[in-house]
Amino acid sequence: MTATVAIIIPILNEADNLPHLFASISALNPSPQQVVLVDGGSKDNSIIVAKDILKALKADNKSSIDWQIIESKAGRAVQMNAGAALATSDILLFLHADTKLPTQAISEVITAIKNSKWGRFDVKLNSRQPTLWLVSQMINLRSRFTSIATGDQAIFITRKLFEQVGGYPKQALMEDIELCKRLKGMTKPACLKTKVITSARRWQQHGTWRTIILMWQLRFDYWRGVSADNIKQRYYK
Repeated sequence: MTATVAIIIPILNEADNLPHLFASISALNPSPQQVVLVDGGSKDNSIIVAKDILKALKADNKSSIDWQIIESKAGRAVQMNAGAALATSDILLFLHADTKLPTQAISEVITAIKNSKWGRFDVKLNSRQPTLWLVSQMINLRSRFTSIATGDQAIFITRKLFEQVGGYPKQALMEDIELCKRLKGMTKPACLKTKVITSARRWQQHGTWRTIILMWQLRFDYWRGVSADNIKQRYYK
């Protein structure tokens, strides 16, 4: 029997991006069994926009996917755990709202999970800027070398292993890093060379080199034991 995949997507003020998100997921071939959108208290009518799009899809009979839209407290870890709790599929794929999966993502995940109980994709920042191309390559190399992935890389995991590890740790930031640290001590990840495309908006808004330096500083501080709450304050400052 073929394994099934549920995509869990935490959203917060993503109303403008939701049409693109629904379109990209609807284009996946094969489709996931489930998609759970978890809103963390959006102020831009993200919930209304999502429900309107879903209503139109159902009216046109354009989707065989079991779409679910729920609300939870803010925080990616909290939102993703809430979505995972509703999933009944064999495999969970955690996707950021501004990240686009390749069309064949579901079949690649199902194939990869036969040999590894968790994994991630390579990533490409959505920019033609040469520096950001280099950043993408550095992220992928670092991830392959350390077995640590970020949420932008669309982490996937068997539901059984996710429950065994206790889900995402309930912390303000770096929840993806911490999850991977725990998982790699149990089993090696599948490092898919197929790329997801993720938004470069933070790099473009705050400056490429400034963001690179900040990201490395925050990761180093987390590695040496600085609290996730402290890192979150600096990240969003």
